[in-house]
Amino acid sequence: FGSVDGDPAAAMRYTEARLSEMGELMLADINENTVDWAPNFDESLQEPVVLPSSVPNLLVNGSSGIAVGMA
Repeated sequence: FGSVDGDPAAAMRYTEARLSEMGELMLADINENTVDWAPNFDESLQEPVVLPSSVPNLLVNGSSGIAVGMA
Protein backbone atom coordinates (compact mmCIF):
# COMPACT_ATOMS: atom_id res chain seq x y z
CA PHE A 1 0.00 0.00 0.00
CA GLY A 2 0.99 3.61 -0.28
CA SER A 3 1.67 5.96 -3.12
CA VAL A 4 4.31 5.17 -5.72
CA ASP A 5 4.57 8.93 -6.35
CA GLY A 6 5.40 9.76 -2.74
CA ASP A 7 2.16 11.69 -2.19
CA PRO A 8 1.30 12.39 1.46
CA ALA A 9 -1.70 10.80 3.14
CA ALA A 10 -5.14 12.26 2.45
CA ALA A 11 -6.48 15.03 4.67
CA MET A 12 -8.50 14.01 7.73
CA ARG A 13 -11.72 15.24 6.11
CA TYR A 14 -11.31 12.47 3.53
CA THR A 15 -10.36 9.70 5.92
CA GLU A 16 -12.81 10.21 8.81
CA ALA A 17 -15.66 7.76 9.27
CA ARG A 18 -18.73 7.71 11.47
CA LEU A 19 -19.27 4.59 13.54
CA SER A 20 -22.58 2.77 13.45
CA GLU A 21 -24.34 2.03 16.74
CA MET A 22 -22.81 -1.45 16.68
CA GLY A 23 -19.36 0.04 16.08
CA GLU A 24 -19.79 2.36 19.06
CA LEU A 25 -20.91 -0.59 21.19
CA MET A 26 -17.81 -2.54 20.17
CA LEU A 27 -15.52 0.30 21.32
CA ALA A 28 -17.53 1.41 24.36
CA ASP A 29 -15.05 0.27 27.04
CA ILE A 30 -11.78 0.91 25.23
CA ASN A 31 -10.62 3.40 27.88
CA GLU A 32 -11.17 1.02 30.81
CA ASN A 33 -7.53 -0.21 30.86
CA THR A 34 -8.54 -3.70 29.77
CA VAL A 35 -5.63 -4.08 27.30
CA ASP A 36 -2.07 -2.86 26.94
CA TRP A 37 -1.35 0.23 24.85
CA ALA A 38 1.68 0.87 22.64
CA PRO A 39 2.95 3.83 20.61
CA ASN A 40 1.70 4.14 17.04
CA PHE A 41 3.98 4.20 13.99
CA ASP A 42 5.51 7.63 14.71
CA GLU A 43 5.06 7.49 18.50
CA SER A 44 2.72 10.49 18.48
CA LEU A 45 -0.29 8.56 19.89
CA GLN A 46 -1.03 5.43 21.88
CA GLU A 47 -3.04 2.59 20.35
CA PRO A 48 -4.35 -0.67 21.83
CA VAL A 49 -2.20 -3.75 21.26
CA VAL A 50 -5.39 -5.73 20.63
CA LEU A 51 -8.87 -4.34 20.05
CA PRO A 52 -11.15 -5.20 22.98
CA SER A 53 -14.80 -5.65 22.11
CA SER A 54 -17.95 -6.54 24.00
CA VAL A 55 -19.44 -7.82 20.71
CA PRO A 56 -17.37 -10.37 18.75
CA ASN A 57 -16.69 -8.78 15.36
CA LEU A 58 -16.42 -12.21 13.73
CA LEU A 59 -20.07 -12.90 14.57
CA VAL A 60 -21.22 -9.52 13.23
CA ASN A 61 -19.19 -9.63 10.00
CA GLY A 62 -18.54 -13.34 9.66
CA SER A 63 -19.61 -13.57 6.02
CA SER A 64 -17.48 -10.65 4.85
CA GLY A 65 -14.17 -11.54 3.26
CA ILE A 66 -10.88 -9.69 3.48
CA ALA A 67 -11.73 -7.66 0.36
CA VAL A 68 -14.42 -5.80 2.31
CA GLY A 69 -11.85 -4.56 4.80
CA MET A 70 -9.38 -3.67 2.08
CA ALA A 71 -11.80 -1.72 -0.13
